[in-house]
This record gives sequence, structure tokens and C-alpha cells, in this order.
Amino acid sequence: RPGLALCAGCGGRIQDPFLLRVSPDLEWHVACLKCAECGQPLDETCTCFLRDGKAYCKRDYSRLFAVKCAQCRAAFSSSDLVMRAREHVYHLECFRCAACGRQLLPGDQFCLRERDLLCRAEHGPPHDGSAARGPRSP
Repeated sequence: RPGLALCAGCGGRIQDPFLLRVSPDLEWHVACLKCAECGQPLDETCTCFLRDGKAYCKRDYSRLFAVKCAQCRAAFSSSDLVMRAREHVYHLECFRCAACGRQLLPGDQFCLRERDLLCRAEHGPPHDGSAARGPRSP
């Protein structure tokens, strides 16, 4: 209710006849709801994203917080299919051997050295003799 709410932007009481509620517990003066990065006003005509109590426009939220491809550093769209190697995520077309450029497909054996993917032909069998001790896991 106006007069009782505290603005999440400036911390002041909201006594205006209108306020903007972004989530169930965060309310702003209409003039205070701006992108924390670029300052663009965020209102009912602009998509608003929250992170750690701060509001962001769609462009800045995506630029700052979206998961990005470990190879090309571009963000993913919701329709992209991805490949994962440990904590790294790749576009399908970016999931390639760093040495020979061959695209790696599901089921291919590869090695991850720092950020570089290497196909089996480029990294070869393990050097610790583990291949001779027993069957390899798939």
C-alpha cells in the first residue's frame, strides 16, 4: 500500500499513488526502478530481471549473467543445444578439437586440458598405463 512500502531502489517510503512491484517482496517508486548497470528506466513496457536485489534490463542482465560458450564466449539462446565438459558449456558447433578442428559428437572420447578440447587422436591413450590395467569406461 502507498505510504507503507519502502522503495527497494532508494530506501525511502513510497507515498506516491503508484508503485512498481517486481517480485512479491520488492517495490519501487516509479522513478527509481532503473537498470543497475545502464540506468535505463524499467517500467511496465520493459522486461526487468532481478539479481541480488538489483534490477537489470534484459540486455545488461544477459551480458553480465548469462551462461556463455567456453569457446566463442557468446551467450546461449533458449533454443540452443549445448555440449558440456565439466563446468564448461559449448555450442554444438563450438565443441571441436582445439588441435585438428574436428567437431566432437556425443559419444566421442576427448580430453579437456584447461579450456582446450582435444579429440582422442590428438591426446592419445592415457600415459599412466591405466589402459593396460582393465576395460575403459564408456
